[in-house]
Amino acid sequence: MRLSIRSMIGPRCITKEDGQRVYDSIHDPLKGGESVALDFDGVSQFASPFFNFAIGQLLKDIKEDGLRRFLQIENLNSTGKLVVERVIENAGR
Repeated sequence: MRLSIRSMIGPRCITKEDGQRVYDSIHDPLKGGESVALDFDGVSQFASPFFNFAIGQLLKDIKEDGLRRFLQIENLNSTGKLVVERVIENAGR
């Protein structure tokens, strides 16, 4: 499964509501062991509330190693990748 975040959300991924929309789309496939790619091409702004809801809450039902194996993050700059890593680390505690 591949999701274009720009098509789904737009160029700004800031709010928890937008993060929840992504979560709602990817939770069941990931929980079922399906690979999911989130493509951030064309996304120019993001914030941790978005990632907390889109990715962080996945760790309630999916172990971190499974999340890392089945979730691919594409076309996200290094700052965005750092935010995602922090969200995963904090949610896994």
